[in-house]
Amino acid sequence: MLMPDALHAALATPGLIWLCLTIGAAGLVRGFTGFGTAMIFVPVGTQFLPVADVVFMMAATGIFSTMALAPQAWRECDKGEVSTLALAAAVTVPMGLWLMTRIDPVALRWIASGVIGLTLLAVITGWRWQGRLGWPGRFAIGGGAGTVGGMTGLTGPVVIVFYLANARDVRRVRANTIIFLAMLDIVIVANILLGGLADTATLWVALILTVPYLITTLIGKRLFDPSLEKLYRVASYGVIAAAVISGLPVLD
Repeated sequence: MLMPDALHAALATPGLIWLCLTIGAAGLVRGFTGFGTAMIFVPVGTQFLPVADVVFMMAATGIFSTMALAPQAWRECDKGEVSTLALAAAVTVPMGLWLMTRIDPVALRWIASGVIGLTLLAVITGWRWQGRLGWPGRFAIGGGAGTVGGMTGLTGPVVIVFYLANARDVRRVRANTIIFLAMLDIVIVANILLGGLADTATLWVALILTVPYLITTLIGKRLFDPSLEKLYRVASYGVIAAAVISGLPVLD
């Protein structure tokens, strides 16, 4: 497909305005918490687009937006821990993408809604991982994130529930999440392109969505203040809950 034709096809994407508004809201949340983009965008995106396109767009826009957050996050993150998680995730992403191509799209939407709902419930109720997170645990969590991320585009929930929920340093949690998700996004995009699961029009849609996403991510980053953590979390939970409810297949 020629580039002008691909751009024209991208601009004709069903629900493009809603996708831009949703990714904008997700950028705000990502900017001041370090996570939440996929939990907001995936339920809405899968109402308009095939799951494979949504997974690709999540990863591609994540790479671009991370450029604004990565330098500071890289200085603050635990590099050894994040690298371990990312390595394990890289190994399991192909399995997740394979499952995505084999499972019915409606079933995938239910799976995504369930993962988001359980994650949100665990975080809101204050559930905490009580054990010590050693190397085997980190590999398991990273592998789980890679599988779920490749299958649904939800790269963050596994880490949020089983690893980040146990942390006490808000700034370190945010930095670890940003860098881990950036690494995982690169792996997912590479696998999708090598597997021929995305075309030029899909790439153009991702580039279009990157504009509002990057702008609102920068706004969210500027608004970030550790002393207002509770306010940020309440706002984020509300946006995520609204997204997951709107994306339930039963409401189609």
